[in-house]
Amino acid sequence: MEIAFYNGEFLQEVDEKIIPIQERGHQFGDGVYEVVRVYNNKPFMLEEHLDRFQKSAEAILLQLPYTRQELTEIIDQGVKRSQEKNVDVYFQVTRGIAPRLHLFPNTKAVFSMTIKPSRPIDPAKKESGVAVLLLEDERWKNCYIKSLNLLPNVIAKQHAASRGCDEAILVKDGSITEGSSSNLFVIKDGTIYTTPATKGILHGITRLAVFQLAEKMELPIKEQHFTEEFLLQADEAFITSTTQEILPINKVDEFEIPTHYTITKKLQNEFLKLTK
Repeated sequence: MEIAFYNGEFLQEVDEKIIPIQERGHQFGDGVYEVVRVYNNKPFMLEEHLDRFQKSAEAILLQLPYTRQELTEIIDQGVKRSQEKNVDVYFQVTRGIAPRLHLFPNTKAVFSMTIKPSRPIDPAKKESGVAVLLLEDERWKNCYIKSLNLLPNVIAKQHAASRGCDEAILVKDGSITEGSSSNLFVIKDGTIYTTPATKGILHGITRLAVFQLAEKMELPIKEQHFTEEFLLQADEAFITSTTQEILPINKVDEFEIPTHYTITKKLQNEFLKLTK
């Protein structure tokens, strides 16, 4: 069962048409969002997601309409209503409903949520890896904010798909930042590398889980900027996101990446233990 929640009420139909034309999320992308995966009725790393949600809202000067406890209760109630054990919870907050002006209106923020059965991850991709395409990073400077403004990400993802790739890896000023909807990790000589968590990338929750797993497994991990050439010379590489978990990379543009995935497989196995 799919569940929807809008402005204080659970809806009868997830496709019910209820968004007003003057909604600022619709007109300006004036809002922030989160996606949480639920495994066996338990939201994975929910506190970390709510931390990021709060920080994103604060970064765009937006007051959340619910307390942290209220948000948790709404999510829990929605998961129970879905009658599903494994779901993806999408929730967002916008600046509300007001006549279309650039200046902030004196309105209450609007919270909405959908809950749907988790999209299955292709076992072949988890095992054999995915292809990625290198593209210029044309996004704004504050990618740490999980904003509704995702048009550059969407275009990059579409360019990748049109070339038969699963993800676009973005490059700015000669350094790789992240994927269009994922974080990137490179493994070289037994050390895991990833771009530092600056304002220029999303501080991924699965990215954070990888750091925790690496510490537990006593695997060295470094945050540092690196180039396309460093990626192409990797012993292994993988991407992470809430809905894709940990996926190895087997091809970058036309270049093959080694596919033994020794460390990546270990991380996948430990991540599986976390979610079970």
